[in-house]
Amino acid sequence: MPRTLVTGGAGFLGSHLCEYLLEKGHEVVCMDNLITGSKDNISGIKSEKFKFVKHNVSEHINLDGELDYILHFASPASPIDYLELPIQTLKVGALGTHNALGLAKAKNAVFFLASTSEVYGDPLVHPQPEEYWGNVNPIGPRGVYDEAKRFAEAITMAYHRTHGINTKIVRIFNTYGPRMRVNDGRAIPNFLKQALTGKDLTVYGEGSQTRSFCYVSDLIEGIYRLLTSEQNEPVNIGNPNEMTIKEMADKILQATNSKSKIVCVPLPEDDPKVRRPDITRAKKYLNWGPEVGLDEGLQSTLKYFKEQLQT
Repeated sequence: MPRTLVTGGAGFLGSHLCEYLLEKGHEVVCMDNLITGSKDNISGIKSEKFKFVKHNVSEHINLDGELDYILHFASPASPIDYLELPIQTLKVGALGTHNALGLAKAKNAVFFLASTSEVYGDPLVHPQPEEYWGNVNPIGPRGVYDEAKRFAEAITMAYHRTHGINTKIVRIFNTYGPRMRVNDGRAIPNFLKQALTGKDLTVYGEGSQTRSFCYVSDLIEGIYRLLTSEQNEPVNIGNPNEMTIKEMADKILQATNSKSKIVCVPLPEDDPKVRRPDITRAKKYLNWGPEVGLDEGLQSTLKYFKEQLQT
């Protein structure tokens, strides 16, 4: 039975990953300091093979016993969070990744880094392939997240080349689904909350910027395939079906039967104008592609948000 550590395991993605790994026969240690994660996300896990450890991975990680895999998902991921927690975001990207890699070296474990499409910044190449180096403002407000992840990728590859650690890097594109926080601040949770509470839907700029939305179960499947693959280079995982933010707002008004209006608010600094993954590498090496359609994914997410707003 593989023993696996998931940092950030009580977060949106981490909690889904913990469940998936348990289904695949892993013993799972979930580590989280609960700054943006929540024990509610893992409250449904009753397995004896599951253990929760409250710890900030930016400090030294001490974990007894053998480990086969370390999946480093700890980090604020929403602009609302990393703009409020800029130093913590930089520290978990740098110190947290360093600590997790040191543990992987000590335990001879496979190390898996959750990186992000934000390493591409406001891209000048579209769609974004893994070979693209990005267009990032290192001193802008979003730079704390973008550069934390870019550093995390750099130190991960340094440990791979210098110490021979088996490392994996996933670049995650916009993902949605149940367990996103109601106050997450990203487009889909924002629009769902506003539509369900009768508020106007706030679109940044004119809503012409594009995003590509991947349902969480598709993402987790891609992550597991990468974890068990031979790939050490970064791999994009996301849904290449691109749409404007205004189109997503209209879609959510339709899904919720809301009478809310769409209003435009100023565009945040350094907000990317386009975002779509080139998933050629994932198709070729992982035999992976998204399967859940937007309408299906939005319905299950809507159901979750309705339940959250009623409690």
